[in-house]
Amino acid sequence: MATVKKIVKVLVVDDSSLVRQILNEGLNADPGIEVVGTAPDPFVARDKLVHLQPDVLTLDVEMPRMDGVEFLRRLMPQYPIPVVMVSSLTQKGKQITMDALDAGAVDFVSKPTSGLAHGLKSMMMELRTKVKIASSANVSHWKHRRQDLLPSERQRLASTALAESTDKVIAIGASTGGTEAIRQVITCFPATMPGVIIVQHMPPGFTAMFAERLNGLCAMEVKEAVHGDRVRPGLVLIGEGGKHLSLRRSGGIYKVHCNPGENVCGHCPSVEVMMQSVAQAGGANAIGVMLTGMGRDGAEGMVAMRKAGARTLAQDEKSSVVFGMPKEAWTRGGAERLVALPDMGREVIGLVEEMARG
Repeated sequence: MATVKKIVKVLVVDDSSLVRQILNEGLNADPGIEVVGTAPDPFVARDKLVHLQPDVLTLDVEMPRMDGVEFLRRLMPQYPIPVVMVSSLTQKGKQITMDALDAGAVDFVSKPTSGLAHGLKSMMMELRTKVKIASSANVSHWKHRRQDLLPSERQRLASTALAESTDKVIAIGASTGGTEAIRQVITCFPATMPGVIIVQHMPPGFTAMFAERLNGLCAMEVKEAVHGDRVRPGLVLIGEGGKHLSLRRSGGIYKVHCNPGENVCGHCPSVEVMMQSVAQAGGANAIGVMLTGMGRDGAEGMVAMRKAGARTLAQDEKSSVVFGMPKEAWTRGGAERLVALPDMGREVIGLVEEMARG
């Protein structure tokens, strides 16, 4: 007997009637998606959510009566639902989008700025894909959130062993739900941690802002990676959107290469490119961490890291927004074990100390 494919029910929230119409028609063009309702603002959306019970919400970032971020902050603790933000590429729009991801949005798409017809078609294709991914996202943790490490506890985890780990490198890969997961992990790290390199699937223009935000929250310094940057203790380098990030060893030091290139595993930057380079350059001096995300990007790279003697961890299903990339890394043998997100920072610190003791 054939399995009936589930139709993803969507509620569209946007203050522009024209945009609501465009999104309505564009989403309904996919037979796997049904727009069950639209709303001009969060107040109307709140009532329709309970009545229509959609699987996914698309939400405009900037709205006059209440912006999307404030709505999310009120909504998610009471009624967790996968949300895809529709963002503008203005500086203000980017800032609000990052706020929205912090407040619980699963992902975002950017409104086209030029070549409207082609840009709109491309945006709708991306939105349809992300709505389907979001429909399987696990956002239940927004109702029962555990506190991050307190500064005093973070300080307690700093040890001499960490300070002596100058030749170690930590590589973290993530996609859907990854901005929040990365924040939870690296805010646990003391300033004495070995150098960290990160690939988070994000378009150009957003990674610098993501790094800047993290820099204000972390004991480590966080910045967007620039070609030739040295990987050193106390520094986190975030791969730039639109450029692959790879690790190179030069004598006794590590440096990053940041170059544009074709998509690998569907992405640029690609976790696969980073992990494979870490396997080659870092070997047994590396730690690999795979966080939440859709697809298989980085899975084979993590296998290569483990074969090269690296220590490897992947986020568990319960704490993942999307258990795709961690699951692929785990089932292929690339991850030693699965770890809940709230425990990941401590686990990585433990591995560093263990490696430092030899």
